[in-house]
Amino acid sequence: MIDAGPSLLYLVKQVELAVRARLEELVRPTGITALQYTALTVLERHDGISAAQLARGSFVTAQSMADMVRALETRGLIERRRNPANRRELLLHLTAAGRELLAACAEPVRELEARMIRDLDPAELRRALTTAREALI
Repeated sequence: MIDAGPSLLYLVKQVELAVRARLEELVRPTGITALQYTALTVLERHDGISAAQLARGSFVTAQSMADMVRALETRGLIERRRNPANRRELLLHLTAAGRELLAACAEPVRELEARMIRDLDPAELRRALTTAREALI
């Protein structure tokens, strides 16, 4: 039988684009972008990392992250502090304002995730996505 439907990779990309569009709508009232939201959530989970580590965790280039860090720092959402173990290195930390912004976004983001997977078993989906990711990295 010939499958005339879209390829799996195409479907994954469509999901990514749809999620990004919905996320942009959700975070726009806070004055940040979906990419900035992603960076803030990475910092929430891994406070005190370098800009290079944040770029990798946020799936953006180092140059894009440098611009993003400046914008987030200007807004008072993150701060740079010297690494006590290596005074030449600056580490990034969420500020209280950054944590408050993430808290304000938490419920709408949870609702978006719930809507996206409402007809799926969440544990099964997480397992499948984790397996797919691990096969590729």
